[in-house]
Order: sequence, then structure tokens, then C-alpha cells
Amino acid sequence: MPITEDWSELVDFTGSLADAAAACTTTYFRHPIDIMTKEDKSPVTIADQETERLLREMISKKYPTHGILGEEHGSEGLDRDDLWVLDPIDGTKSFIAGLPVYGTLIAYLHLQQVRIGAISMPAMHEFWIGVQGQGCFFNGVKCSVSACENLHDAILMTTSPDYFTGMDKGRFGEISEKTRLQRYGGDCYIYGMLACGWADIVIEQGLQAYDYMALVPVIEEAGGIITDWSGNGLGLNSDGNVLAAATPALHQQALEILER
Repeated sequence: MPITEDWSELVDFTGSLADAAAACTTTYFRHPIDIMTKEDKSPVTIADQETERLLREMISKKYPTHGILGEEHGSEGLDRDDLWVLDPIDGTKSFIAGLPVYGTLIAYLHLQQVRIGAISMPAMHEFWIGVQGQGCFFNGVKCSVSACENLHDAILMTTSPDYFTGMDKGRFGEISEKTRLQRYGGDCYIYGMLACGWADIVIEQGLQAYDYMALVPVIEEAGGIITDWSGNGLGLNSDGNVLAAATPALHQQALEILER
């Protein structure tokens, strides 16, 4: 997307959304809170619901013609040219357990393509934003992925190996055994680690659009590659299996195993 007069405004507004989400989630973080269970058996709290409600209100007020897709309150205007995709608390289990590795994910799409993606880690005061054609920035400083090109040299991260099932669990295990170091936990945080060169490869399964859309410009603008397990670019209707890597060579080595 070419830079337009309104481009900086959208970037600034993304930052405002992240700030508002941080203020809301930290109000509840490490305080007694009721835990509810959604139909898919995943946990949810008032912090998730209130944060998304706040973000949706801000978007509707600022850009009333834009569509919104959120984890907690559904979708409206998915067919519109401009769309925001929100995950108010990515890592609700960590949030509930008092772990600071929960984040807010914000993506802005124009004509079905992700133009801006942000990862905000409120409890750690860390923030990534990827802007198409302009780079990825960590706390205001441009960041980039590592130069790792071989699985044997790579640091691999995933939220949990328990999330892989059936034959996919074996494929993940094969890749994991080939890597130099493995670290688990973190949800969206591990993609920030990849964007800054502290991790080299991330593999996950069963994500939803609000879990991964914001990650696309963060990884790509940092110089990395992020696709599904067939090597296809990620979109709203992808199957939720995500492979992100620092270099094409590293990505291809993992892809050959995942595609078997």
C-alpha cells in the first residue's frame, strides 16, 4: 500500500488502541477475577471482554465505516475495504496465572491485505509494530530477524508442544529435535522474539485469524517469513497452522518436514 496522507494517522491510532488496551488489562492483572469458560472450552475473563469493547468503541468512533473482527464480540463489516482484527488478550491463561507474557494484538487490513500489525505486551512495557513497506519497530527502534539458515543452529519457540496432535505432533517433534534450543510458552510474545532476532523459528497449530493477522507485518517487515504449513501466505480464512522463520532457507527446511 503506498504511503498516503492518512497513513501516519492510522499508525498513530494503532498506538492509541494499544495504549488503551494496556490501561484496561493492567487494571485487572494480578487481581482477583472471575474466570468463565467459552464454548470451545477456552477461558475468558471480564478483562478480555472489556478491553475488546473499549477498542471497538474507539474504532467505531474514529472510523465508523471500518469493519471489525474480534475474538470476544464477533465481527461486523468483514466485506468492507478497511478492517481491524483484534485479540484483546492473547495468552489469557498466562494472564489468569499472573504471568506477564500476555499481549494485545491489533491488525489493520486494507482490501484484505494486512498493512499494520502490532504486538503490545502491557505488563512488560514492550511494543512491536510492523508497517507495510516501512519496517518493524520494537519500542520505537527498528528491529530485524536473525540470519540463521539451518535448523541445527536455530532457537525454536512455540506456545506449548501439547497443542500439536496426531501426526503433526510427530512432525513438530522431528523439527524440535533438530534445533539447537527450544523454549515454550509466550503466545504472541514469541513472535516478537523472532522479529528481534532472539528466536529463529516459531511453529504453532490451531490459531484463529485474530491470533495471527497482526503477526504478519511484524515478522515480514522485520525481514522474516510467515506462512501456513503449506507455504501459503496467511489470510482471514487460513487453517491456523503457522510457520514463521528468520530466513527462507530455515523456513524451507521446516516446511519440508511439515508437508510430509
